[in-house]
Amino acid sequence: MNLTASELAAAFTERFGDEPAGVWSAPGRVNLIGEHTDYNDGFVLPFAINHSTGVAARSRSDRTVRVCSTFAPNDVVQADLDTLAPGKIDGWAAYPLGVLWAVKRSGYRSPGLDLLIDSSVPVGAGLSSSAALECAVAVAANDLSDANLSRSELVAIGQLAENDMVGAPTGTMDQSASLLGEAGHAVFLDCRSRESRLVPLDLEGSGLELLVMDTRVSHSHSTGGYAARRRSCELGAELMGVPALRDLSVRDLAEAAGLLDEETFRRVRHIVTENARVQDAVDVLTDKGPGALGQLLNTSHASMRDDFEISSAELDTAVDTAVSAGALGARMTGGGFGGAAIALVRSEDSAAVADAVTRAFTSAGFTAPVIFPVLPASGAGRVT
Repeated sequence: MNLTASELAAAFTERFGDEPAGVWSAPGRVNLIGEHTDYNDGFVLPFAINHSTGVAARSRSDRTVRVCSTFAPNDVVQADLDTLAPGKIDGWAAYPLGVLWAVKRSGYRSPGLDLLIDSSVPVGAGLSSSAALECAVAVAANDLSDANLSRSELVAIGQLAENDMVGAPTGTMDQSASLLGEAGHAVFLDCRSRESRLVPLDLEGSGLELLVMDTRVSHSHSTGGYAARRRSCELGAELMGVPALRDLSVRDLAEAAGLLDEETFRRVRHIVTENARVQDAVDVLTDKGPGALGQLLNTSHASMRDDFEISSAELDTAVDTAVSAGALGARMTGGGFGGAAIALVRSEDSAAVADAVTRAFTSAGFTAPVIFPVLPASGAGRVT
């Protein structure tokens, strides 16, 4: 949140003429490792970050929803809960309204609501600003409706909203990180069983920082390459005779090379090896701590660059420069085709790495990146 809870509540009162029932927030996320494995029933290792989306909300006596944001407080989107449906709402409002539609679609009744949104999660950077928005609205609606939905049920509602209302074919990783995260920990998620557990990620105690390097090249999950990669994965699983690529191991890649066309094989190889890297990362964090993650981050980026082909010149420049300047490891994070990369650095090297990346972008003629550290934070909940 850019505003404090009290500031957001005051802005709500000014906009809607009455005080909100409360303020709720949900964090964005960084995916430490495990990219595009979620919709392949695989493993991911994200963590909630200390940048969040807040929502001030109150229930109404009718079935109307009014939603606006602090970025355009006079731009109010209004809808009837009973007539909400996919295809009827465009733009950013599809995310919060999609959550309320998904609550109804899942068999629960949400009251009409007034909502004012505020956020400090960069949009289009691969830090899941969309899931932060969905989860903030979901926990607010859950509390105000007394539905008593579990966190896992709210994860499913967020995914349904994004898949059907927004039209983005995403998995459950983003919502899981935003709802299940805890300070000082990453969330190890099995995307098939939906089982999760917390894994220690004590960056501060290890003298480390994780730098987000936002290239400011925006991306969108609902268009283009993301959907194409998903189709390639589904084709690879079908041709290999398995329910999902999760069911293949590194040992199966030799057989896959003989059955698949060259492009599909490379897509499959990324998913299979990335699943293995996630499990290796959990072991490393448990046994050795975050300082030993560097090589796994580097090989993950190479796989996304060469096999899955979702990197970009800006992302590669950020990753390569960070490692050359002293980062322990670096990789792009998020869906790709823009967005952000992350670099694991010793705290004393943070400024030098950030400066080197900024200078490299200037030399290449790219838009200046936005670089900032993040820490593992707690998940979504009520603030006031």
